[in-house]
Amino acid sequence: MSMGNEPKSKINRLIRHWPRGTPTTASYLNKQGFSHDLLTRYKKSGWVQSFGRGAYILNGDKVEWPGTVYTLQTQLGLNVHPGGKTALELKGYAHYLPAGKRKIFLYGTQGLVLPSWFEGDRLGVDVTLVRTNLFPAASESGFMEFKEKDLILKISSPERAAMEMLHLVPGKVGFDEASLIMENLSTLRPEMAQELMVLCRSIKVKRLFMFMAERHGHAWASKIDVSALNLGKGKRMIVPKGRLNVKYQITVPKDHYGEGTE
Repeated sequence: MSMGNEPKSKINRLIRHWPRGTPTTASYLNKQGFSHDLLTRYKKSGWVQSFGRGAYILNGDKVEWPGTVYTLQTQLGLNVHPGGKTALELKGYAHYLPAGKRKIFLYGTQGLVLPSWFEGDRLGVDVTLVRTNLFPAASESGFMEFKEKDLILKISSPERAAMEMLHLVPGKVGFDEASLIMENLSTLRPEMAQELMVLCRSIKVKRLFMFMAERHGHAWASKIDVSALNLGKGKRMIVPKGRLNVKYQITVPKDHYGEGTE
């Protein structure tokens, strides 16, 4: 092969293996043998274009938020995943209402830093990154694979997503909205919910999860062994000026809940 064909076969290989709809980081490309100079040349020739600082996309490719999360997970190996309301939307349990910018909830470990090219504005969505130790960082419980076109993302299972959503009540997710979504979750797996509740570090989340599950009469709720859970002591105020639910010692909105409240 002559030297003249070498760069051409290299760019062909790059284009062939590049997952459509995803950015690729400069550091990843460097490791694959594509130097900074070569990438600059590809950019000038119109093969690739910059995607913020430190990342590239194929020229003219349409990149949406799932494609960027795919890169965070696979190329950068970051401990971040679509969870909470977003994972429930992806699985059809919560309905995304197209009023204004779509809100995307990503969950990651405390101290997680995302690269500067990962920006909601560039993707046309409003990204909320929740850095939390709600579950132990090393725990692989409550995840599933989600196929988006040709990409496979790691997202929260509905059981884990429900708890992640309740973690944000009432600040970033309203009590009423969370209750409506919980009402849809009639097919959760009690053994997975139990496992996650044992791992879950938030007393508020565990109490609220059980309260809403029982309130909506879900059959799986009766299969959870509440005595095996650490539900803490004392009262927890979920909403101000609410009513105390005696069983779970949480303050919930008055307008909803007469039974079991004082």
